Amino acid sequence: MKRILVWIAASTVAIAVLALVWFNLRGPVVAGVDIHATPLVRTLQFSARVATLSKVDAGSTITGRVAKVLVREGAEVRQGDVLLSLESDELRAALVQAQAGVSQAQARLVGLRSTGRASAKALLMQADATSRSAQIELVRSQQLVAQGFVSASRMDDAQRAVDVARAQQASAQSQALANSEAGTDIAQAQAQVEQARAAVDSARSRLAQASVLAPANGRVLNRQVEPGQIVQPGRALLSLALAGPTQIIALVDERFLAQLKVGQAATVVADAFAQQRLAARVLSIAPAVDAQRGAVEVKLSLDAPPPAFLREDMTLSVEVETGRRESALVLPLAGVRGATAEAGAIAKVLVALDGRVRLREVRLGLRTLDAAEVLQGLSAGDVVIVGGEAKVDQKIRVKMQTWRPNTTTVANGHDQDTGQAISNAMGR
Repeated sequence: MKRILVWIAASTVAIAVLALVWFNLRGPVVAGVDIHATPLVRTLQFSARVATLSKVDAGSTITGRVAKVLVREGAEVRQGDVLLSLESDELRAALVQAQAGVSQAQARLVGLRSTGRASAKALLMQADATSRSAQIELVRSQQLVAQGFVSASRMDDAQRAVDVARAQQASAQSQALANSEAGTDIAQAQAQVEQARAAVDSARSRLAQASVLAPANGRVLNRQVEPGQIVQPGRALLSLALAGPTQIIALVDERFLAQLKVGQAATVVADAFAQQRLAARVLSIAPAVDAQRGAVEVKLSLDAPPPAFLREDMTLSVEVETGRRESALVLPLAGVRGATAEAGAIAKVLVALDGRVRLREVRLGLRTLDAAEVLQGLSAGDVVIVGGEAKVDQKIRVKMQTWRPNTTTVANGHDQDTGQAISNAMGR
């Protein structure tokens, strides 16, 4: 019985040793992935916001009390529409007074051209006649003095009469000239007419300023005024988003700048309307990087007119297609050894061949979040080791893994929840 027990124990040890040797000869189990051709698309996801091409603040240019506010927030307005009006009774009275001033000035001008001109002409004729009469009287007095019929004082009186008549004649001539079409009185009256008309234009302009008009087609974003308020120049009363191309603006981490190019296709989704995807394209990439945020501003434009639900400053999820291969050998980045998997880099991978580990150098192409395109060094059907401890030429056993490349990179999510929210919005 004792011999039997010893024999059993020796057999057990021998079997264990043989099993251990057999296990070591088979090698350790490592995870592997079958390399095959598959479509590869790289996308970049980030948050963005809606922004119209430009916004303006509308306000009053004069001080006054608000009589009516004719628009509400969200209202569509056309250029020239009245947004609000101020009380204008005093301004209307000023306009009527200025218009009366024009009538008065015009009446004076007409009077100068008619009765004033006729009166001046009559005075000139009278002065001419008086001057001729005085000249005749002076000549007669000179003859009488020469003949001794009258004293010399008589001639002095006649000379003074001639001088007075000439002065009156000169004054009448000046008055007639002033009343002519090129005269000073007419010019002054015309200037008064123009001045009165300018006063009318000024009064009419101030009356027009009592109505605040839309500067262009747009939509009311914000209303900060109510009837009865006293408003002053320089204060924003209404904010308008001017009609124009709707842009989508995002700040994208500068690390992903190399992936972005103008013209790339994108898909835009509003979180509140996740089922309505909008086609867009990268419109521009800012030439400078925001140093404080380490981000670059990217603008996108929609391919079609924006839907009504898009609102100013609404948060959107954007997915930009930054690379595509219709068919490519795809390598998981977990299988890359001892080098970065940048596009164009030469990297090393371990492959399983005839039950042993072999080292291969590969040249990589398009890279995604966890995969890279293999341009050279591997063929379809090769098995790449992605897990476990394995050494070159070591005998191994491979446990095949199911693997699918993740194509999406979140470029401006601040935490895992943000990235998950964007992915959910895209329907992934």
